[in-house]
Amino acid sequence: MRNPPRILIVDDNATNVKILEARLRSEGYEAVSAADGEEGLAAARELTPDLILLDLMMPRLDGFEVCRRLRADPSFPFTPIIIVTAMADLKDVVAGLEAGGDEYLTKPVDHAALAARVRSMLRIKGLHDRVEELVAQTQDWNATLERRVAIQVAELERIGRLRRFFSPQLADAILSGGAEDPLQSHRREITVVFLDLRGFTAFAEVAEPEEVMGVLRQYHAATGELILAHEGTLEHFTGDGMMIFFNDPVLQPDAAERAVRMSLAIRERIGSLAESWLRRGYALGLGIGIAQGFATIGAIGFEGRWDYGAIGTVTNLAARLCGEAASNQILISRKVHAQLEPLLEVEPPLALVLKGFQRPVDCFDVRGIVPAA
Repeated sequence: MRNPPRILIVDDNATNVKILEARLRSEGYEAVSAADGEEGLAAARELTPDLILLDLMMPRLDGFEVCRRLRADPSFPFTPIIIVTAMADLKDVVAGLEAGGDEYLTKPVDHAALAARVRSMLRIKGLHDRVEELVAQTQDWNATLERRVAIQVAELERIGRLRRFFSPQLADAILSGGAEDPLQSHRREITVVFLDLRGFTAFAEVAEPEEVMGVLRQYHAATGELILAHEGTLEHFTGDGMMIFFNDPVLQPDAAERAVRMSLAIRERIGSLAESWLRRGYALGLGIGIAQGFATIGAIGFEGRWDYGAIGTVTNLAARLCGEAASNQILISRKVHAQLEPLLEVEPPLALVLKGFQRPVDCFDVRGIVPAA
């Protein structure tokens, strides 16, 4: 509602109009007028007043019809109408109210009565407008909330899709943004773990495909849970082989220890599964190789299909150690052993001739963690 409120006077009697205008302006209102019903209808739609004072008996278009047309117009905002009439017949007043009037005054208009009726109707107009504002605000809030919920649902779906292909740490790093893109190629020292099931090729040659898939599901579920628990980054898995690395994309000062503790936990878990597999005639065991060194890490692939990979001698060394490991054996490089020597129980060092390495490579067979004193 305006300040001051705008009041439209619709009356074919110029004297009455002047009197009403003077009284309304003395009360601080803005007063405008129309000389008959048709002019009043046009002025109401053009000026959108806050209140209408409407005479009933007018030429061309009477006040009853003006009321009916305004109330029937869905585009016309709520506007109180005070019927002003010289008629003393109550039936005409009732007819005016039924046509859409909200209040009435009889001529000659008493100044006090006019002021009271106008204040009452403007108060109702103010309350109505406030309710409409609150409704509009509520609709805006609901629309905003719906948009936010839609954005959050899409974000959750995006996170879910990312977590299906990337480690949780990498998915979070991608979504959070930050100063550096975690998928851009970068160089970092990492600890790499390779896992491989011993006897799997022979098993897969004779077993039914459903049996092979059943074993792989058990194997992946067991190892996957422990990889996540130790916050490793799963680079890839191909059938029975897996490559996991630590210290990227999230920095981990204890990367080597995490790698070894995860490997020991996986060896124990897969050992239990291997017993159940053996009862079903599947002779399977797990070999593990661990190495530490620098690698180039980042997105590898093509548009539409990207993987997060690490390339470097350290990955080759971990893979070769895994290839040499017997069932239930964990072989670690000298660098990993040197970093964790006080923590580990190991067999005497072995010097292995590995493909791709010109000199024999020293490694250690990990029995377990040194018991706490």
